[in-house]
Amino acid sequence: MKRLKSIFVLAAAATLLASNAHAAKKVRWKLAMTWPSTLTPLADAPVKVAKLVKQMSGGNFIIQVHGKEKHKAALGILDMVKNGQYQMGHSASYYWKGKDIKTVFFTTVPFGMTAQEQYAWFYYGGGMELMKEVYDKFRVHSYPGGNTGVQMGGWFKKQINSLEDLQGLKMRIPGLAGEVFAKLGVNVTNIPAGELYTSLDRGTIDALEWVGPGMDIKMGFHKIAPYYYTGWHEPASEMHYLINKRAFKRLPDEYKTMLLTAMKAVTADMGYQNFAMSAKAWSEMKKVNLKIQVKTFPEPVLKAMKKATDEVLQGYAKNDPLFQKIYNSQQKFMEKARKWSEIGEFHYLQTSQAVKE
Repeated sequence: MKRLKSIFVLAAAATLLASNAHAAKKVRWKLAMTWPSTLTPLADAPVKVAKLVKQMSGGNFIIQVHGKEKHKAALGILDMVKNGQYQMGHSASYYWKGKDIKTVFFTTVPFGMTAQEQYAWFYYGGGMELMKEVYDKFRVHSYPGGNTGVQMGGWFKKQINSLEDLQGLKMRIPGLAGEVFAKLGVNVTNIPAGELYTSLDRGTIDALEWVGPGMDIKMGFHKIAPYYYTGWHEPASEMHYLINKRAFKRLPDEYKTMLLTAMKAVTADMGYQNFAMSAKAWSEMKKVNLKIQVKTFPEPVLKAMKKATDEVLQGYAKNDPLFQKIYNSQQKFMEKARKWSEIGEFHYLQTSQAVKE
């Protein structure tokens, strides 16, 4: 009996020692961002993830975060993670539309879901499974990485009163929105971020879209363009984390849990931070330029945008069954979600405004 008891004690001790050794395993990863290290709040998110993982692991799981000024490949994140140069990346899914057009759905599409609706689709409407289906061929895992919410429709030097005002307009607007505007007669261009202010100021372009007040204020567009149009093209711009599958598989299970938990927590936090930044920045912008006017595109223009958007999306769907599957999934989910958004958020805002008046 004593011998049996001793065996149990030794077995328990061995298990504890093995567990401690496993938990103390040293892991060092590198994460590459599309953004420069100074671009708040996008660049803040991976840094916060790294900090949380380090704390939870007792300093044994370290993630070094590199901005684009370090690796010099802002739009090469997917390839670098896939090939193992970096174990992780932080970017936006629609940057890979040239590799696979289906990736746009996991950031946002014109006239798509709000951030709250989109998160519900990701986590409870099959979105994560569909994202996995798209990214498996790249040998990476993909997870939501923080949302900017509804992005503004852009800064314009001249007011848009009709579809005719879009003809020949020179505008910086990327992605599917650029394809939509091109169908409506806009001369679409994509200019590097560092050249945007000068291009708008000198008339090289007539308009541009960036993000929203919280990030736009740093660029100074409000000093030269008086018309700030409300959004339609990026209603819920989700960033995302990419993780090399082989590297993730080699992680101890507890480190996997730490990483996934940290990413999900910081993903939510980025949305809160961006909202707070925009609320603060908008009040500051108005002080700098009292002539700023918030505008919404006229109804005929919006209807033409929606029609063009449907044509672009349906054009891709014809030749790609998985694109059609994801498109149908989002549309079906949004139909239900939007009814609740209208009953809840939308009508509350209307009621709150009515009482205020």
